[in-house]
Amino acid sequence: MELREKVAQLPTEPGVYLYKDGQGKVIYVGKAKNIRSRVRSYFNDDRLAEAKTGGLIAEARDLDFIQVDNNKEALALENNLIKQYKPRFNVLLRDDKTFPYVKLTNEKYPRVYVTRRILKDGASYYGPYFPGNLAHRLAHFIHRHFKVPSCKIDFSRRHSHPCLQYHIHRCLGPCVVGLTTDEAYGAAVRDVRLFLEGRHRDLAHELDKRMQAAAEEMRFEEAASLRNLANTVREMEQKQKMAAVEGEDTDILAYHGEPPLLAVNLFHLRHGKIVDRREFFWEDQDPFNAAEFFEALLKQLYVGSAYVPARIHIPVDFEGREELEEFLSEARGRKVEIAIPQRGSKKALIALVETNAKHSFDQRFRVLKPSSKAIQEAVQEALNLPAVPRRIECFDISHIQGTDKVASMVVWEDGRMKKSDYRKFIIRTVEGNDDFASMREVITRRYSKLQQERRPFPGLVIVDGGLGQLHAAAEALEALGITDQPLASIAKREEWIYVYGQEDEPLILEKFSPILHLVQTIRDEAHRFAVTFHRTRRNAQRLTSELHDVPGVGAKTVEKLLRTFGSLERVRQASQEELARVVGAAAAKRLCTHFTSNGSADLVQLKPVEEPQPEHAG
Repeated sequence: MELREKVAQLPTEPGVYLYKDGQGKVIYVGKAKNIRSRVRSYFNDDRLAEAKTGGLIAEARDLDFIQVDNNKEALALENNLIKQYKPRFNVLLRDDKTFPYVKLTNEKYPRVYVTRRILKDGASYYGPYFPGNLAHRLAHFIHRHFKVPSCKIDFSRRHSHPCLQYHIHRCLGPCVVGLTTDEAYGAAVRDVRLFLEGRHRDLAHELDKRMQAAAEEMRFEEAASLRNLANTVREMEQKQKMAAVEGEDTDILAYHGEPPLLAVNLFHLRHGKIVDRREFFWEDQDPFNAAEFFEALLKQLYVGSAYVPARIHIPVDFEGREELEEFLSEARGRKVEIAIPQRGSKKALIALVETNAKHSFDQRFRVLKPSSKAIQEAVQEALNLPAVPRRIECFDISHIQGTDKVASMVVWEDGRMKKSDYRKFIIRTVEGNDDFASMREVITRRYSKLQQERRPFPGLVIVDGGLGQLHAAAEALEALGITDQPLASIAKREEWIYVYGQEDEPLILEKFSPILHLVQTIRDEAHRFAVTFHRTRRNAQRLTSELHDVPGVGAKTVEKLLRTFGSLERVRQASQEELARVVGAAAAKRLCTHFTSNGSADLVQLKPVEEPQPEHAG
């Protein structure tokens, strides 16, 4: 049955319709108050003349629908199906930065993490937080005052000694018998829950009661700590009350487009102040219809979102605006206004966001080099790091079938590669082709040395590879008692970035992303440095092996020849007089006799290489 014939059988009730291609893949999802009427409109001559609609109908081979009771249910279902199927004819939300949440895990000894994805795993999620680093500040506050950690240590088994977080008083130490009790840890978790739920008054009251009990039992140091924490919680409650009367929360969106390329900026105003900015980019918006685009974008941003602001300002109106307003108001429990400012300060803010969208467009698509500070902040936001990474260290392993195993470390600092801090490693303890063990050795050697010398750690460590390499590096750091070092890996094939502690949320960036370009540049430099060192060592070993076969030529003589000539080919081409000036007449004669008797056809031809000078970080 052809599509036109199927249209006549569609219901006239609200619902969602799905176009599919010849393989049954969903290529477009739409919603309608009257499914039959809306789908029939796609076959009008005027609509078919449009590039997007014409392309959709030309590719579609099947049509499906889901009928619901009302238009609001259709709107919610449409949004869910778009997120599920990611149809290529729909406007798909693409974002280098998502909302950060604080996650309180659901396990015997719950932990606190910052995350940007809500999963159905039984955990409690709080947020989103603006600006992005606010979530990290809250997590650090929890670690410091409530001692509920964010480590990756396995709490299901007991350990012989606690990690560094316990020693710096940021964890109660449930991993070691005797350091805490289930009751004490449970009380700390209840405090964290009250704190994250915003029940500061209840929390302060609970802390006061514990302070009194501690004082009566003459545990004065503990009582003083509880008193200070209760005062801090009360101060935070007062600040929130003051901020709440300064203005309603508002989101402002604007765009700059040169189809098919498009950039959108979203400014978050909280309590009357701009607290954060998000950027969105598309490479396939041709043709571009601003009204349809913003209707689709707002649905993906806010339908089903954990938080919806009171006001949303956009540059263009669209047909379903009032319907979406009503839907979001019901979801929020209070009125939500979607406005198109025409004059005054609100119109000026739209213009400001549009200017920033133009700047974002230029930086992304015109390949303008962002400032060092800008790229550092972007990396922090995208990788969910606790601080701006001024220094990044990247590691790579190089070998041929497990032989001549070496590793490299390159350094990016304040916007440029810092070659003076590059390091080379010869793998010493690993036999065979085991990249994971090699990575563990290198990470251990590098960061045990930094520990011993009490030198600062980098803002981010990157390893070349996938989850296996990432976990190998994490195991090495954990064995050293280092549990708060930001760590990531980049997988070669997909170019996905995995951040340790968020492995189920790989960062998938567009090819234009300056963050991806930076990580790729650092990774490629580490790979180049490792391969060069490996090739140099291998060539040098082949060269020395050939020269050691010359009767009467010892190790010191070979070293002199390498230092002077650099390669076996150059040694062979040198005259007896040139050789004699380096190693003496007797050795020169032996070399010339050896080369003459073996013949040039049997010699290994090598390109000149520099004498290897590996520097070890362990």
